Amino acid sequence: MATPTPRIGEHIARLRHAAGLTQEALAERAGLSVTTIQQLEQGKRHSARMSTLSRLAAALGVSTSALIGDASAAVDLREPTAEPVGLVAIRRALTPITAIDGTPLASESLDSEPTLASVTADVAAANAAYHSDDLGGALACLPGAIARARALVEASDGDDVPAAHAIAARAYQVAGRTLIQYRQVDLAHVALSEALRHAHASGDLVVAADTIAHICWHLIRVGRFADAYVLAVDTADRVEPRLSKASPAQLTAWGSLLLRAVGAAVRDARHDEARDILRLADSAAAVLADRPNPNADLSGHALSFEVVHLMRVETLVVSGDYQAALTLAEQAPRSPHVTPSARHRHRLDVAWAYVQTGRYDDADRVLRDLHAKAPSWLRQQWYACQIVAEMLSHQRRRTAADTAELLAMVGAADPGQL
Repeated sequence: MATPTPRIGEHIARLRHAAGLTQEALAERAGLSVTTIQQLEQGKRHSARMSTLSRLAAALGVSTSALIGDASAAVDLREPTAEPVGLVAIRRALTPITAIDGTPLASESLDSEPTLASVTADVAAANAAYHSDDLGGALACLPGAIARARALVEASDGDDVPAAHAIAARAYQVAGRTLIQYRQVDLAHVALSEALRHAHASGDLVVAADTIAHICWHLIRVGRFADAYVLAVDTADRVEPRLSKASPAQLTAWGSLLLRAVGAAVRDARHDEARDILRLADSAAAVLADRPNPNADLSGHALSFEVVHLMRVETLVVSGDYQAALTLAEQAPRSPHVTPSARHRHRLDVAWAYVQTGRYDDADRVLRDLHAKAPSWLRQQWYACQIVAEMLSHQRRRTAADTAELLAMVGAADPGQL
């Protein structure tokens, strides 16, 4: 039987008692109201802003991940079905209960009236945590961000409505991407469907295109390669900008769609199409010329020569040309606009290529480096589990301690969980 998922408030209460603090003392030390502490501990609030969680963690002398229950560590290795802390809250946020007339029966209690600026800050914080490979941090602040984005849409009128829908779309985009990382693909579909609904209501073509790119990634992750390819190509055709006049945001949105089309095409054995579209993506990167995407803090997308290069390596790995992939990986240019998560995903491609060419020690080195930099992220990567399984199947002479250490890095207790 799965262990019941604790609430964030339960973690706060446990840590508070261990520190010998009253609710009042913790509130004073964290610079928060006693009401905030009480509502969290009593389960009346299931989430809080990242800034609130950071204050509480600092006041209790623990990391934010420890406060919320590091999502990767919260999975009981003896019980694979145990859910990470935070999924219950985000599920409630994405699928609220409503009365027969459509009115909500329960809603998140908000700290204050949401504004466009405050919700934008919420989404940027979740996106920053995601791209820093702090998946637990992203998961912790998303329920509140979604609740505040929904409240902002409901409270907006007139000329403020499009912008409210646009930031709501961004909130659901981050939720969808985070849930994909946790392999909660059905819940991710709910989030991305909501993102697209809000994107359409915003009338912002870039927001809609960014949403479609995330949907394409979801389709790839669930094995719907042909559907992802058709959707990415169709949308890219519809939003293709005039390169001489395109803004960085338009170029990034278009280029991201092209790269999703490449990822789908190569997995669907459409290698010629993948090569052709990569050339288009190169053109978009050349025009962009490392100018920053003004939506980078919200969209989750970046485009540069390095991003296109990493995708080219990925196509070689998927195609089985492992030596060529390793050679190309050594030639990767560096861009200031590539996220840690993108580079870490690329390193898994390199590790897989090492394994497939018999360079197990090199693959081991890559995994240990990733574990040192992003342990929580690595434990959520099924790709990493596949790499470890391949290593163990070919390296019969590993010691028991070394094998256990390798398994622990990807969140497995024994080889049967890979």
